[in-house]
Amino acid sequence: MREKVISGIQQIGIGVPDVREAWKWYKQCFGVDIRMFEDSAVAEHMLPYTGGKPQRRHAALALNLQGGGGFEIWQYVERTPLSPEFEILLGDLGIFAAKIKCRHAKTTYDFLKANGAQMLSGILRDPRGKEHFFIKDPYGNIFQLVTSITWFRNEKKPTGAAYGAVIGVSDIDKSKAFYSSILGYDQVIFDETTVFGEYAGLPGGNNRFRRVLLRHSKPRLGAFSPIFGTSEIELVQVLDREPQKIYKERFWGDLGFIHLCFDIRGMNLLREECKQKGCPFTVDVDHSFDMGEAAGSFSYTEDPDGTLIEFVETHKIPILKSMGWYLNLRNRKPEKALPNWLLKAISFNKARDI
Repeated sequence: MREKVISGIQQIGIGVPDVREAWKWYKQCFGVDIRMFEDSAVAEHMLPYTGGKPQRRHAALALNLQGGGGFEIWQYVERTPLSPEFEILLGDLGIFAAKIKCRHAKTTYDFLKANGAQMLSGILRDPRGKEHFFIKDPYGNIFQLVTSITWFRNEKKPTGAAYGAVIGVSDIDKSKAFYSSILGYDQVIFDETTVFGEYAGLPGGNNRFRRVLLRHSKPRLGAFSPIFGTSEIELVQVLDREPQKIYKERFWGDLGFIHLCFDIRGMNLLREECKQKGCPFTVDVDHSFDMGEAAGSFSYTEDPDGTLIEFVETHKIPILKSMGWYLNLRNRKPEKALPNWLLKAISFNKARDI
């Protein structure tokens, strides 16, 4: 390979107190009904972020075939996951909110309200004029629903899944360079500084912010790019208070948004690039790692403020588990998308429960 391939956001990791309970809510509200894997194991490779000791966890990766990345729903098994000791405010360092794509703002707003979401705003328009709104799930996590016109499949659900993230940073210019050069978010959609009326319903939303929305100018390539689709990263820097780290004195996997994960090919190239650009891998599993029903290699790096970015090079996925049909991706051309009929066959993995 001459250069790395980023297929898109594979998933956003969400630490919860109860995987099964949370999955039911996310399935109902965000349509993540495809169980790609479920695994109970010891997280042996994450020692830099788990107090230097292996920790047992139960995790499941769920997708919505309408489009977007999935949710890795994650629960500690032998320790009680911690919530932050302070209220997370907009601009605190880390993933403040997950972006979710939706078809129609008003229809989605009514649907989520009827399903028990806490509405943090009415329907708003961002600086580019796109409709969006904010909600909170039963576990205190904030989601921004953003209208989109790009979809992989029509299953008559109001939403897709992960469309990006709102990330608190301490220096937007430094963070913009990271997300642009490493992850390809090289297109600035807007860059504004003010007290934003849109943020009024959010914790800490009445402060003054610099706010930059980034997208990738090049289409994503790779096996799963038709499902993952386009995505965006919104960087938010609070200007009139000192932000705190969202995961201050807590472990990876504790309650909240624990990482943003990208599906990639070319781990060796990416390892060298991150090293040269001053953000070396902090976790590096360079062999095929079994995740129950799927397999791949993975690594982590950090953005300039320590927000965890995961890279997964997928080697095997289930297509039809009951028939033993698994797809080996290692010998495929890295930039080539899987055919739509095969991607749609992933729907055989729809699950009623986990």
